[in-house]
Amino acid sequence: MTHVTLKGGCLCGTVQYEVSGEPQRFYHCHCARCRKSSGTGHATNLMLMDAQLVFTTGESFLKRYKVPEAKRFTRQFCANCGSQVARFVPELGAVVIPAGSLDSEPPIEPQARIFWDSRAAWSCDGDALPRHAEYPA
Repeated sequence: MTHVTLKGGCLCGTVQYEVSGEPQRFYHCHCARCRKSSGTGHATNLMLMDAQLVFTTGESFLKRYKVPEAKRFTRQFCANCGSQVARFVPELGAVVIPAGSLDSEPPIEPQARIFWDSRAAWSCDGDALPRHAEYPA
């Protein structure tokens, strides 16, 4: 995969970011935490490895919430509008980007649906993406 630079931000425009790195994973996650966090049937996240994350505006408006019992589930969002934005995940050495926060199309296509076994019955279905009960091997 090639090195890319992506830009994105929150709904109100207060927080803007730029990420440079290697796109590695692009998943629709159906776990209960992602459903609660997004308010939808899944969260769609792009992961970049060997990545640099810079907030070009609004860094002082960032808030984080980590689920206390979770190994690495954290939300980073704009305190003004609540939109999720990119976050560095030290346990993975990666940047996770909520795909909807990008200003342009992601550089790769979604690769799988993960935590499919915990999917809500009303959630989307019908594409040909591979499905995994948890994280892929």
